[in-house]
Amino acid sequence: MKLYSTNNKDLRVSFKEAVFNSMPQDKGLYMPVEIPQLDAEFIQNIEQYSLPEIAYKVASTLLEDEIPAEDLKALIDDAINFDAPAVKLDDKTFVLELFHGPSLAFKDFGARFMSRVMAYFLKDGEQLLDVLVATSGDTGGAVALGFLGVPNTRVTILYPEGKVSPIQELQLTTNGENIRAIEVKGTFDDCQTLVKQAFADDELNAKFRLTSANSINISRLIPQTFYYFNTYAQLKKQGLKDVVFSVPSGNFGNIGAGLLAYKLGLPVKQFIAATNVNDTVPRFLESGVYETRPSTQTYSNAMDVGAPSNWIRIMDLFDQDIAAVKKVVTSYRFTDEETLEGIKELDNKLNYVACPHTAIAYLAVEKYRIENPSDESAAVFLSTAHACKFPDIFPARIAAKIEIPEQVKTLESRPKHADQLGVDFDGFKAYLLKG
Repeated sequence: MKLYSTNNKDLRVSFKEAVFNSMPQDKGLYMPVEIPQLDAEFIQNIEQYSLPEIAYKVASTLLEDEIPAEDLKALIDDAINFDAPAVKLDDKTFVLELFHGPSLAFKDFGARFMSRVMAYFLKDGEQLLDVLVATSGDTGGAVALGFLGVPNTRVTILYPEGKVSPIQELQLTTNGENIRAIEVKGTFDDCQTLVKQAFADDELNAKFRLTSANSINISRLIPQTFYYFNTYAQLKKQGLKDVVFSVPSGNFGNIGAGLLAYKLGLPVKQFIAATNVNDTVPRFLESGVYETRPSTQTYSNAMDVGAPSNWIRIMDLFDQDIAAVKKVVTSYRFTDEETLEGIKELDNKLNYVACPHTAIAYLAVEKYRIENPSDESAAVFLSTAHACKFPDIFPARIAAKIEIPEQVKTLESRPKHADQLGVDFDGFKAYLLKG
């Protein structure tokens, strides 16, 4: 597997180099030189395969000879050791539950795969690997648990002060060992900018071996394709073949993985990018003008992104052709008030308790159906986080239905530790240089 930069299609690097360097020096993002097609027989019989088997088939097709077959199988079996059920709510509506991993969020797929790939490539005696990650909520917890105790690694997590939920903050700040957390007096976009500035800084790169665990890292994107294929397999078992995916979208890595799966040969009728009021992409698809804005805090905090990094990849997948993107991607935005109504509607109509991100994906399905009444496809909306992470958002009647997982109860007994920094890069650089 060779990769290029979205800013330089003549560049060629190996998967290993892209994993460890995370972002090219030209500030583009790595993309595969070729996107192979999964064989038609596999797609036609996909319902016969388990999630780990599907994951291995997809990964081996993309990665080719980067990791020997038996090693790749063992890596996937270790990383993807939890379910991703497509729960049927009515004849044509399913919720894809992606919160059954250790951090209770969909980002466990990417973080666990990435940490194990990095551990596999790391050799004894090599320089310490410094993993930098910005989080708006769930990424940091998944990365922390994915890398906790991994030898020869150190993880630094930046999160915006007061803009993650209490449980999310505990997942970031109670790990110890090789995980450290920084509470930044700013927004997620500020955190993401600090990480990108670090990767572009010559002095830091000379002293440290830096890599990212955000979705800018290609090894985060690849494993997220697995659950799209697996969902199609689950629907196919029930005799359904036409599918629409509705994806809660902030940094656009999740839907980017879905579109990569589509390019690999997954049959999908339509993707819906569901956003909150941080609506850079819906505005772009409406106007053709790509204009980022400072992020706004909402109930769906993991989607509070004003400058979504992975949109570059999506446009690259479609050769910068906005008309081609619009044939496959529809996008809607929803306010906090609408999000609350969506949570209540899911509970009242379908007896399902959903986190605010999931509720937005559900609302997008309903809006799509109103605008496309002739489309009889099954609709799958992605549930990206366990509802227990957002206790203050739910009405008391709904909150009472939420079961608190054991790992959350354990977190509450641990002491929190986080360093505090502002948004200036000099302060962050000085922190890193201290070691």
